[in-house]
Amino acid sequence: MNVILIFIQKAIAQGISILFGAVGEIITEKSGNLNLGIPGLMYMGGIAGLMGAFLYEKGVENPSPFKGLIISFICAFICAVLGAFLYSVLTVTLRANQNVVGLALTIFGVGFGNFFGGSISKIAGGVGQISVAVTASAYQTKIPLLSKIPIIGQTLFSYGFLTYLGIILAILTTFFLNKTQIGLNLRSVGEDPAAADAAGIDVAKYKYLSTMLGGGIAGLGGLYFVMEYLGGTWTNNGFGDRGWLAIALVIFAVWNSYNAIRGSILFGALYILYLYMEGLSRGSQELFKMLPYVVTIIVLIITSMRNKRESQPPKSLGQAYFREER
Repeated sequence: MNVILIFIQKAIAQGISILFGAVGEIITEKSGNLNLGIPGLMYMGGIAGLMGAFLYEKGVENPSPFKGLIISFICAFICAVLGAFLYSVLTVTLRANQNVVGLALTIFGVGFGNFFGGSISKIAGGVGQISVAVTASAYQTKIPLLSKIPIIGQTLFSYGFLTYLGIILAILTTFFLNKTQIGLNLRSVGEDPAAADAAGIDVAKYKYLSTMLGGGIAGLGGLYFVMEYLGGTWTNNGFGDRGWLAIALVIFAVWNSYNAIRGSILFGALYILYLYMEGLSRGSQELFKMLPYVVTIIVLIITSMRNKRESQPPKSLGQAYFREER
């Protein structure tokens, strides 16, 4: 029983960073922008949050966990938003190829994180000594009283606030996209930007804002991984393929952020399943790590065969909009 509870906890913990990235990408893709730079934005958010907390803790004698949390949160969000803004300028205004720009952003974001991670490590006194434990303690604070409930408390209420923020954002995103006028306008931009433009909707503004908001949310996935999951430490290339799993989760969830909640837990479980399988060789472990992608491919095939409109990506996804061709 304890092993099962631990597995569920670890699956949820693994899935939350993927959930943030997926929710951010869903908002972005609903505008018609395909941002393959999500992995890079997660790196940028993670290292920016860590840098903000590190500089704060080193600059005051008695750092406050709450102030460190606020500073790191803002730094992570803004840094990722700026990265998404760069993507928007290149793809919306300059009409560069979205796939190329997204991949370049991922390469840049990973390099950005590793470079500054190494720089902070040198300041801290050597590799492996980066730590912002004071700020991380605020991120890892569990829900009082509820977390003490046997079994239920351990399974549902023993996480930091970013875990619950990720789930809340996913639910609110579904409501926003389906029940609000702004959300419906955003979806119309992603489906048919020419028709939206003719109806008086500012296509460029919606693409910019949705991409930047989505990028900022994805950056919080990196912050979660560094602060809540790793406890305020940094390891170069430590994110693994979680950013790509976030993009795969968008497809698995059929562009529905509510579905992404369950999907993220499933992905988290599949991602760590090999750790609970005894006697696996190194090669077999790598095969188990492929399971989230295999499941995504199966879902993609099934949804394509069903051909239901609500299960399909936005019609203009990945396509640049040229107003003069309207």
